[in-house]
Amino acid sequence: MRMRLLLANTLLASLVASPSYAENVSTLLHRLTQTLSDAGQQGKGSVMAGYLDDDVIFFNEDGSKASKADMSQNGPPAPGANRTITTTDWDCKVRGNIAVTSFVDVVEVGPAGQRQEYKYRSVETWLEERGSWKMIGSETLTLHEDPPAAALDQKTLDQYVGTYEASPGTDMTFTRQGDRLLASLNGGSAVAQQAQARDILFSPGRSATPKVFQRDDAGRITGFVYLNGNHSLSFKRKSA
Repeated sequence: MRMRLLLANTLLASLVASPSYAENVSTLLHRLTQTLSDAGQQGKGSVMAGYLDDDVIFFNEDGSKASKADMSQNGPPAPGANRTITTTDWDCKVRGNIAVTSFVDVVEVGPAGQRQEYKYRSVETWLEERGSWKMIGSETLTLHEDPPAAALDQKTLDQYVGTYEASPGTDMTFTRQGDRLLASLNGGSAVAQQAQARDILFSPGRSATPKVFQRDDAGRITGFVYLNGNHSLSFKRKSA
């Protein structure tokens, strides 16, 4: 009898760990995630409640924490005409009765031909108990997309060339290579810069933290502010 139980448990464990089982769970959770996303956009908290664990830990894209009770209340739909949400870039890892998913929600708002797009990256954890999967954790971040780059001529680019200091030991140096402007922090690897507009530069992929340059009355660049919320830094020009 003990041997039969051991064999049965071994067989069950192999089925749970099999690729087909993981694929089936992934497909199911992808569908449930889309349903949750749709319900959230539509203000259908009562629908969301059916997929949430009582002790779910949930963080919104603005960093605020929400409980199951917070999300279970029905309310008005999210603002915006013709608002849609699509779950993309799906990934799912299954370990027994625990699954961790990651995905990007693409929200589109507005009339045809004028739709605005917003993207949010989420990582969520699900727990299966008694044949039912419930979300036990979620964290979402807003994905910032770079704005269209503005073309600056070489004469303008040369105005940014030089070394700037935020504090002793914290320098940023800008150099020009042809039509490209490069920035290096404390002698590290040089990173190409793009212009959102004159005197507003950013590193590709990091447009949410731009460098805003300052000029004196004569139009000479005196420094720049590296905008990063409460961690913004002011750099003063040391040399050209």
